[in-house]
Amino acid sequence: MKKLLLIFLLLFTLTLSANVQFSPFLDAEIKLVYKMNDNNITHSEIKAILKQQNSVYENALNKMMSDQDLFISSLDMHDTEIFALKKIMSINKRAGNTYAVLRDEVKLKSYQVVRMQNLMIKNILQSLNLPTIEEYEIELNKYISTNREQMHEIYSKDYMKYLDIDANSKTLRSVQKNIRDFYALNEISIDVVSYLYKFENKMYRLNKYSKYHLISFAIFINSNAFVQIFDPILYSYGLSVIKLIFILFLILMIYFFRKIVYVTLERYILKIDILKKYSQQILEVIRKPLEILILLINLNMVIYVYNDFSTNEIIARAFNIIYGFFFTYMVYKIINTIAGIRLNDVSNENIKMKNDLINVGIKILNFIILVIGVLIMLFFAGVNLTAVLSGLGIGGFAVAFAAKDTISNFFGTISILFSDVFSQGDWVAINGHEGVVVEIGLRVTTLRTFDNALIAIPNGTFASTDVKNWNKRTLGRRIKMSVGITYGSKSKDIKNAVDEIRDMLTKHPGIATKDTKHLHRKSQMAKLVSKDDLEGVKKTLLVHLDSFADSSINILIYCFSKSVKWNEWLDTKEDVMYRIMEILEKNNLEFAFPSLSIYNEKSN
Repeated sequence: MKKLLLIFLLLFTLTLSANVQFSPFLDAEIKLVYKMNDNNITHSEIKAILKQQNSVYENALNKMMSDQDLFISSLDMHDTEIFALKKIMSINKRAGNTYAVLRDEVKLKSYQVVRMQNLMIKNILQSLNLPTIEEYEIELNKYISTNREQMHEIYSKDYMKYLDIDANSKTLRSVQKNIRDFYALNEISIDVVSYLYKFENKMYRLNKYSKYHLISFAIFINSNAFVQIFDPILYSYGLSVIKLIFILFLILMIYFFRKIVYVTLERYILKIDILKKYSQQILEVIRKPLEILILLINLNMVIYVYNDFSTNEIIARAFNIIYGFFFTYMVYKIINTIAGIRLNDVSNENIKMKNDLINVGIKILNFIILVIGVLIMLFFAGVNLTAVLSGLGIGGFAVAFAAKDTISNFFGTISILFSDVFSQGDWVAINGHEGVVVEIGLRVTTLRTFDNALIAIPNGTFASTDVKNWNKRTLGRRIKMSVGITYGSKSKDIKNAVDEIRDMLTKHPGIATKDTKHLHRKSQMAKLVSKDDLEGVKKTLLVHLDSFADSSINILIYCFSKSVKWNEWLDTKEDVMYRIMEILEKNNLEFAFPSLSIYNEKSN
C-alpha cells in the first residue's frame, strides 16, 4: 500500500513538473531560439529576433540589478523537480520504459543546466561588491569557466539522433520536445555568457549606483533614447551621461558645502568662548588652505565617480597623504596664530615672562605638530607605524650616535632654559666672543657682537664652557681706578685728599654704599645663600693709599655705581673723575706720570 502511494505521489509530481516552466525569461528565450532555427526564416526576421533578444537581455539586466537580493532569492534551483525526476527514472528503469527514462533523463539535465546557470549568476552578482573591477573580472572569469566545464560534461552525450525517429507515440514526442528544449538551453547559456561579458562594466557600474540607492535613477537615464546615442561615444573616454550628471551634481554640492562650512565656522564653532578672542585671525589664516582642501575633496570624489564608484589604491593614498598635510598645516597655523595673540597680550600687560622660554616652547610645540603630521601622513600612505616605532627602538642607538651633536645641543638648550645662566638680551662673553644674546634656539644661540656681527654658538658648547653674564647684576657696577700723585706731595695733603674722596663717594647720588637700600626678591628656595651675591648686589666702597710705585704714590679707589646700565655707569664714572681732579687741585696735589730721575752723586 505504501509503495503504491509513493508511486502515485511521484507520478503526480512528475505531471506537475512536466507543466512547470523553467522561468518566464528562459521560456521566452526558448521560443526565440526555435524561431531562429526555423529553416524558412528570412534575414530581416533574424535581425528583428536579434533586436528583440537584445531587448529581453537588457530588461532582464535592469530587473536583476534593480533589486539584487530579491532577484537572488527568487532564483529557482528546481530541487523538487530534480528529486522527483530521479525517483521516476528509477521506477521507469525497473519497469523497462526506455523512452520514459530517456524523456526524464533529458528533462533532468535541462533542470541541471538551469540550476548551474542560476548558481553562476548568483555568484557573479555577489562578486559585484568586490572593491575593484579587476577583482570582479577575475571572479567573473572563474565562475564562467566553471559553468562551461559543467556544461561540457552535461552535453557530452548526443541526443540529436532521437529527433530523426518518427514519433509514433506520445512518450517519444515528449522525448523529442525535451531534447529540443535541452539544446535550446545550451544556446541560451552561451548567449547568457556572451551578454555577461558584454555587460561586465555596466553591471559593475550599476551595482555601485545600487549601493547608493541610485539604481532606479541610473536605469531611467540609461534607457533614454538620447542617452543611448551619446553613451557609446563617451564610453571610449571612460565616461557616460549618467557619470557626467553625477560629476556635475558633486561639483555643485561641494560648492554649496563650502559656503555652509564657512557660515558654520563663523556662526558657531569659532564663537566658542575659548576661541572667540582668536576667531577672526583663525578664519583669516585657515581660509585659503581650507578652500584648497575642499577643492581636493571635490577632485577626489570626481575621480571616484569616474572610476565607477571604485577606489584606486594609489590615488586614494596620495589624496590621504595630501589631506594629512593640510590638516597638519592648518593646526600649525591655528596654534601659531593663538600663540602670537597671546604673546602680544603678555607684552601689553607687562607680564614678566622669559622670552626665550616662550620662543623655545613654541618651537618645541611646532616640532611636535610636525612629528604628528608626518606620522599621520605615513599612516595614510599605508606604512605600518607599529613596525616604524619598533624600528626606532632597535635603531635608536645608531640614530643617537649619528645625531649625538644634535642631541647634545638640544639638551644644552634645556640646560640653558632651566639653569637661568643667561636670557635673551643679556650681555655675555663665551669662548672669546662677547655680545648680546639675540635668541636661544633649539640648536644654537645667536649673539650680536658690539661690532654688529652675528655669531651662532651651538648650545652644547655652554655645558662645558665658562659663561660670563654681565647682565646678572641688580645693583652695583664696578668703578676701579688707581690715582697716582707725585712724590713731592705732602703727606698731610694726601691724607686730606683721601678723606675728601671717600666722603665725596659716600655722598655721591650715583655710588652705592652700605646705606643704599635695596629690596630683595621674594624667593621660596630651600637654600642658604647670600642674597646679595645671588641677585648681584654690590655696595663695597674703598678709598685707601695703596702703594709707592716707581714714579707715583697711588691711591686706590674701588666702588660701585648704583646703575648697572653702561651709559649711566659711564656718566657716574665721569662725574667721579671730575670731582677727584677738583679734590687733588684743592689739596695742591699733582697727577704723576711715568718719569725717570738721574742723580749725580759726587765723591769726596
